[in-house]
Amino acid sequence: MTVMASPPPNEQEDEDMLVPRSGLVEGPQPREASEAADRTADNQPAEDPRTAKFSWKIEDFSRSSMKKLYSGVFDLGEYKWRILIFPKGNNAEFLSMYLDVADSASLPYGWTRYAHFSLTVVNQVHSKYSVRKETQHQFNARENDWGFTSFMPLGELYDPSRGYLVNDTCVIEAEVAVYKADPWSYDSKKETGFVGLKNQGATCYMNSLLQTLYHIPYFRKAVYHMPTNVNDMPSASISLALQSLFYKLQYSGNSVATKELTKSFGWDTYDAFLQHDVQELNRVLCEKLEEKMKRTVVEGAIQQLFEGHHMNYIECINVDYKSSRKESFYDLQLDVKGCHDVYASFDQYVAVEHLDGDNKYQAEQHGLQDAKKGVLFIDFPPVLQLHLKRFEYDYVRDIMIKINDRYEFPLQLDLDRENGKYLSPDADRTVRNLYTLHSVLVHSGGVHGGHYYAFIRPTLSSEWYKFDDERVTKEDMKMALEELYGGEEEHLMQANPGINNTTHFKFTKHSNAYMLVYIRESDKDKIMCQVEEKDIAEHLRERLKREQEEKEQKKKEKAEAHLYSIVKVACDEDFNWQIGKHVFFDLVDHDKVRSFRVQKLMPFNIFKEEVAKEFGIPVQFQRFWLWAKRQNHTYRPSRPLTHFEEAQTVGHVRDLCNKVQNAELKLFLELELGPDLRPITLPDRVKDDILLFFKLYDPEKEELRYVGRLFVKDVGKPIDILTKLNEMAGYAPDEDIEIYEEIKFDPSVMCEHINKMSTFKSSQLEDGDIVCFQKSLPAEVSQRLRCPNVPSFFEYRHNLQVIHFRPLDKPKEDAFCLQLSKLDTYDEVVERAAQQLGVDDPSKIRLTSNNSYSQQPKPHPIKYRGVDNLLDMLLHYNQTSDILYYEVLDMPLPELQGLRTLKVAFRNAANNEMDIHNIRLPKESTVSDVLDDVRMKAKLSHPEAELRLLEVFTHRIYKIFSSSEKIESINDNYWTLRAEEIPEEEKNLGPHDCLIHVYHFMNEENQNQMKIQNFGDPFLLAIHEDETLAHIKTRLQKRLLVPDEEFSKWKFASVSQGRAEYLEDSDILFARLQRSGVAWEQYLGLEHIDNTPKRSTAANQYRPPYEKAVKIYN
Repeated sequence: MTVMASPPPNEQEDEDMLVPRSGLVEGPQPREASEAADRTADNQPAEDPRTAKFSWKIEDFSRSSMKKLYSGVFDLGEYKWRILIFPKGNNAEFLSMYLDVADSASLPYGWTRYAHFSLTVVNQVHSKYSVRKETQHQFNARENDWGFTSFMPLGELYDPSRGYLVNDTCVIEAEVAVYKADPWSYDSKKETGFVGLKNQGATCYMNSLLQTLYHIPYFRKAVYHMPTNVNDMPSASISLALQSLFYKLQYSGNSVATKELTKSFGWDTYDAFLQHDVQELNRVLCEKLEEKMKRTVVEGAIQQLFEGHHMNYIECINVDYKSSRKESFYDLQLDVKGCHDVYASFDQYVAVEHLDGDNKYQAEQHGLQDAKKGVLFIDFPPVLQLHLKRFEYDYVRDIMIKINDRYEFPLQLDLDRENGKYLSPDADRTVRNLYTLHSVLVHSGGVHGGHYYAFIRPTLSSEWYKFDDERVTKEDMKMALEELYGGEEEHLMQANPGINNTTHFKFTKHSNAYMLVYIRESDKDKIMCQVEEKDIAEHLRERLKREQEEKEQKKKEKAEAHLYSIVKVACDEDFNWQIGKHVFFDLVDHDKVRSFRVQKLMPFNIFKEEVAKEFGIPVQFQRFWLWAKRQNHTYRPSRPLTHFEEAQTVGHVRDLCNKVQNAELKLFLELELGPDLRPITLPDRVKDDILLFFKLYDPEKEELRYVGRLFVKDVGKPIDILTKLNEMAGYAPDEDIEIYEEIKFDPSVMCEHINKMSTFKSSQLEDGDIVCFQKSLPAEVSQRLRCPNVPSFFEYRHNLQVIHFRPLDKPKEDAFCLQLSKLDTYDEVVERAAQQLGVDDPSKIRLTSNNSYSQQPKPHPIKYRGVDNLLDMLLHYNQTSDILYYEVLDMPLPELQGLRTLKVAFRNAANNEMDIHNIRLPKESTVSDVLDDVRMKAKLSHPEAELRLLEVFTHRIYKIFSSSEKIESINDNYWTLRAEEIPEEEKNLGPHDCLIHVYHFMNEENQNQMKIQNFGDPFLLAIHEDETLAHIKTRLQKRLLVPDEEFSKWKFASVSQGRAEYLEDSDILFARLQRSGVAWEQYLGLEHIDNTPKRSTAANQYRPPYEKAVKIYN
């Protein structure tokens, strides 16, 4: 362990779902925590935190059979700490990692400790790719561990080419800073005049953007002027929800919730725990608002604020020809890598590209011409949004990386500099493009997760504020800017405590600017306008005033809750209405009966007068029974109140049946009605009376209903009341009936037959028990009925569930719902679904189960008859879902399962584009069959072209498949299959020829060592015995179409086992590449810069597979 003398770390938090570690390895997490719950204030009291760094090396990592592993213990802040990991994930396809208070069991009652900590999985090959996540937490006896269930994908961790496991050893680091102060006693409104936004779990990216937009007054006013209706609901109207949120930010004294807004987006709880990109949300939200503003008084407001225009041009050098195209933009993406500040990024943005050599421009009527290509700006918007490209794709390693390089940005940005070098000839030079920095959105963390917050100066004065979810603080911008530039900072590290031997170490800053918002000086007065209450629709003001009054009322009720009790009164009328419609088990749903809020000190006899007014039953005709929850989880009337108890207070009566603080008092009101349906005096109840409730079941109609209650003697027998039961049911007096006792229904149904000749006492019947009865049925009738008796009906009802069916390609949208039994077979379920979808053949329906934790489809569909019943389809660990996803196939599922589907890449001969072909063949097919299929689908250079199939991984060819190899053995989950035409020169290789592997590579320095990194498309090349490198280079340049100037910079090497031996033009390759060894470990290497055309760097590119696109559904 190394003790570090360092300042408190910056606040930041990864937005993976932060959860306390469960002691159970299987099943869902018992508790989930949001960022908002554990993130604390920036301005800690004046106390230097105690800080420690701990390193843990785990050998034989992949061979460990332990579900969880603990590190050694390290001391810090009077506590003992340790790291806990789940190497195979804690019910997730991710490494799960937590910080744990190791001695929590022995700590004194009420202990608590606030810690800011980071956990890191070290990349032992490239340290810059280490995965590091930070968070804060108030540790206590209940939550003595905290961390990340989804720290990093297991696929990346266990991939040996990634560098996280070297020699099967994993290195994990923890940095912990411990504070003593309570960080929650802070009032943002009081300290700054502003309030924050509550975090729903992982919505800090949204909060920082909303605060930035809110503090652009022109934008806020435009939102207020969007037409909304008094009958609109904020949860269903983006316009109203945003108006409501902005109003509360403007006038509320406390932090504001965003749930109404996210509901208006069509998001659920799962979306609130998904990490998204703030740039992407900005675009999607503005597009949605622009759409909502059409044909309203604020139409065009988004464009007026954010829209600028630039001109893409191509101009020929030797002939008079120029082509240009005007395009609009709402934001600009600026390069960070290789640029030291914003101006350098703009220089790069407008840099001229020369089109010459093999890359000449095809000009109309002039043929191929030397030309220059570039971008210039026609006009800039009043509000300029600059998105900094902190994330980029590493083509060599096939992963996203974050660029933490130092990058400066000025408080004033002059885009007219150097005589308007960024402007096109058509630009209006009378507009002064001088901008003032308004806000900075910050990303703290790495590729796999992070935390967003914003620095804003709301009035463009010198006062800056940090908006970090619920917390708003005033900030010194000079200090903040230095932090937000990124780069590295230097620390002193003391290797051995007590010994004066400090060393200087540099650490990368993971918190840095991600988005900049500038406001043009000439538009400042218009943009930073006053937003007054009159700008807000009257119905919105009244609605929010009403909401505030209701909130205050609830607050008052909560404060007075200890003085009141909620009393719920059920009677026969409720049983008649609910049983068979809303309730099948037990007697009543207490949430649907009449409820009274009464003072605990009210005498119960006075409460009876309130009941008399509500029910119209005079006090003398009322008798109240207490309900009791039995050990089998049923809820039944247990005994009547005594005269003495009714003379007590309501609070005293409540305490008779429930000791839980502020629990409800539930009562059954017994009353009798005469022939004229008027209440009459209740009969006296004697000691041996038992109150039973009766339900009648009709097996033909599968209907259950309540028919009344009776007092019976405990020594009496059911046979004594058969006539009365037939009368209650409307049957003939001598109708033969079967009688059952309804005992329990959770977790399983228990309903037992009652012997008519046994006494009620010997049948163990007591007050409140429920007796169900039905007509006796002949055997032949019973056999044709689905539920011929009461137990089978209860079993059927117990297993009924409404299932939401969703298309697999639209997993958020319910297509239809079906009420099915969990015991329905696979065939019954798909048949019902096929009927609903109008599909003639149910076997063409393929179902996929739901992941109850992520609320997403599971990765693999359900196989044909692969489960016994519906329950098996719905279970995920110990959670039961109510969602199934479906596909309608173009062939029966059994037939499809007999086929193997492979994805095969093939470079189209017509346009040189790489196409992906889905090849579907019987499992017993061979590679030859695959190539025949490719031949039919692909664009070949000529019909008779001969093909081969290669296995490619990490830009190397690992296998050339034999045409006779069975496809069933091919694994295309991680490897890429590539089909290609065999060049003529390779078809008839003689004894003096050989086929070599040719790979592109770069040499990267890591820890003072050079490491080869392959990239691009690998390929095979036939060479001759006496062929020199010079001759081969000529062939390679022709094959790869590389311009002379660029090709002259390439180097050529014989590469074996990661080492490159550079070649001279006179070298004979045949001898150099004929050593023993594995083919892909010995190859001709082409060393050059990767000039592969980069894909778009938009915010949603290269999104990790576990991160979903931002969507606003409404």
